[in-house]
Amino acid sequence: MSSETLRITEVFVSLQGEGAFTGRPTVFVRLTGCPLRCTYCDSEYAFYGGEKLTFETLLDKVAALGASYVCVTGGEPLAQPNCLPLLTALCDLGYQVSLETSGAFSIAEVDPRVSVVLDLKTPSSGESGRNDYQNIPLLAPHHQVKFVIGDRADYQWACFALSQYELSTKVGDVLFSPVYGQLEPELLAKWVIEDKLPVRFQVQLHKILWGDKPGT
Repeated sequence: MSSETLRITEVFVSLQGEGAFTGRPTVFVRLTGCPLRCTYCDSEYAFYGGEKLTFETLLDKVAALGASYVCVTGGEPLAQPNCLPLLTALCDLGYQVSLETSGAFSIAEVDPRVSVVLDLKTPSSGESGRNDYQNIPLLAPHHQVKFVIGDRADYQWACFALSQYELSTKVGDVLFSPVYGQLEPELLAKWVIEDKLPVRFQVQLHKILWGDKPGT
C-alpha cells in the first residue's frame, strides 16, 4: 500500500468553506486531473501537472498538518483509481473524511465511512449530461448533495431534481450554492426562502475570506 501512488496538485490546511463542516480546520488533498470542463470551474489549475506521491509520503504530509478532518477533492478525485484505497487508508488512521466528487463517477466502491459530497451538475455548468444518476440510490444519511446554481433555470432544474429523487430524505444536507461572481447570493437566498425548500443555502466561506485563489 505504501508504494502506491497518486498524482497530487496540493495538500494544505485551511477552513472548510462549504457543506456540513463549514468553518472546521481541514486538510485538503487535491488530486490532479478531471475529465469535466464546467463553465464555472474554480480549480482549473488542477487539470494538469501535479506531483506523483506515494501513499506513505502523502499520509505523512496530511499528518504533519495536524487536522482531524480531511477533504479529498480535485479536479475529480475518482478519476484516479487509487483514490479509493486512499480514502480507506485515511479512515483507518482515524480521520474524519469527506470526498468532493462531480457525480460523473460511481461512488459504489467508496469506503462507507466517507462523507460523500456529490455535486449534481446543473445545466449552466455545461456538464449536466455527465451526471451518473445510478449514484442516487447509493446515497446515505451522512452524505451531501450539492447544486451549484448560476441562474434561474439552474435553480428550477435543481428544484425538480430535489423533488424527483427525494434527495432531502436520502442525505443529511442538500446544498444550494450560487456560482461565485455570477449569481448574487441574496437572490438565491430569496428563492430558497420563498419556496420553503428543505435545503441548506451556502456561500463559499473560503472565497469570502481569501478570494478565488489556490491553496485556500
